[in-house]
Amino acid sequence: MALTVLTDDQIRILLENLTVDELESFRSDLKTALHEYSTSTQVSSQSAIHQPERTSLHNASTGATTLFMPSSSPAGHGVKVITLSSAQNQDNAETVIKPTGAITLFAPQGTVLGILHASTLTAFRTALASVCLVHKRESIRELTVFGCGEQAYWHVRLTLLLRGSTVRHVNFVNRSFSQSCKAILHRFYNVPDTLKTREGWTECTFGVLTPGYGDYGRLLREQVQAADVIFCCTPSTVPLFDAEYLTDHEARRKGRLIVAIGSYTPEMREIPVELIKQATRAHEKGHRHFHRHAQEGGVIVVDTLDGALKEAGELIEAGLEPKQLVELGELVMLHTLTQLEQDDEEDDDLPETPSTANASDLMERLDINSSTSSVGGGIRSAISSVFGGSSDKRGSTASDSSSRTNSPSRLRPRFHIQSPSRGSVDLSSSHQHSRKKNEDAEHLAKWLQTGNVIYKSVGLGLMDLTVGLHLIQFAKDRGIVSHLEGF
Repeated sequence: MALTVLTDDQIRILLENLTVDELESFRSDLKTALHEYSTSTQVSSQSAIHQPERTSLHNASTGATTLFMPSSSPAGHGVKVITLSSAQNQDNAETVIKPTGAITLFAPQGTVLGILHASTLTAFRTALASVCLVHKRESIRELTVFGCGEQAYWHVRLTLLLRGSTVRHVNFVNRSFSQSCKAILHRFYNVPDTLKTREGWTECTFGVLTPGYGDYGRLLREQVQAADVIFCCTPSTVPLFDAEYLTDHEARRKGRLIVAIGSYTPEMREIPVELIKQATRAHEKGHRHFHRHAQEGGVIVVDTLDGALKEAGELIEAGLEPKQLVELGELVMLHTLTQLEQDDEEDDDLPETPSTANASDLMERLDINSSTSSVGGGIRSAISSVFGGSSDKRGSTASDSSSRTNSPSRLRPRFHIQSPSRGSVDLSSSHQHSRKKNEDAEHLAKWLQTGNVIYKSVGLGLMDLTVGLHLIQFAKDRGIVSHLEGF
């Protein structure tokens, strides 16, 4: 059987010229995989999704860290080996190692399907997961981006592809006006006019801010506060901006999506811990805001609960519990809620466990109704603790979540709420039940659209596997492949 081999240049050419529909086909596959990973919706007769912890090796002589990331799904299995600079070597430009490596992909029976260069693919798949949340935002005009590397480029590039008609300005923030700053500006300004016109961002402008500017502090604050979306794409060991920029009363009037994907060890930091605590702070029952603030969801969105609790420095420092995290895979399929509600009407034997929340808040918890549920206790338990509702007696631990693949029968996400202002809802009435769920879904959607949402990603091998398999077929369809026979 032929083995597909794709170089980094080949992958870049394929991905640089995606249409919106082609991007959506990649995103659809990734959303499905993440949803199955987080909710175990795969049927028990198929191979379950397995996501072992990644292994890291540090080379003291080169200052490099090598990561080994295996994963398995019903579609196949694979392993990525990628090498990059350790955090302590980021300040030495002469020793910086840009992420480089390869992904080897196998069929379920073990046949080798492909070897793909990992540099561009890693940045693309990370950005592809992030834009699952970007896509839900109501207004995106200003982007503030920390970093000028591949991750920064692809997060902006995919945002422009999906929402280019609304984006007006992109601010890159970097520690110095380095060659990477010049390169990223060059890449955007040299995108063919035909592509810019097709995607709607011909009028978008780009700028770079570095500490070399005399008024750097003021400009940084203004750009952070003006942003509708903030991308943090650096392996920083200190927060990239002061918490006060986004925690004072005026700044909190506006909702933002903050995506932090650059740090991946307990020692790294991108987001101020005060911002994390604000987003997950519990209020006393009956608490009312006397200032107009954007909605806080009460949770941090993560790509993997297991990884975030062990590797996300900001979340570890903030002391977050599993119930204060929700996986991206629990949120990406919200468009299927109508069908889920119809299905739920047939599940009369399933237990209903309403939670209590403040009716003035526009986001309710998503509950995984199963005693074996291990994804942070579901969304419901965290929002209950934030707004003073009933606690989730089934709260899970990090060790629970590591056994997610042992529960193939875990039930799909479901929404519940008991509002003090409306009183108890009679769920025996299918009409009231359906209306109740629609209201809760609207609340959650409103938070994702206009509220303060923080997404922290530490990387997930399943993303490489899913996007890599899709890319192999995509390349074959376009005749851009190299083959080695006999594998």
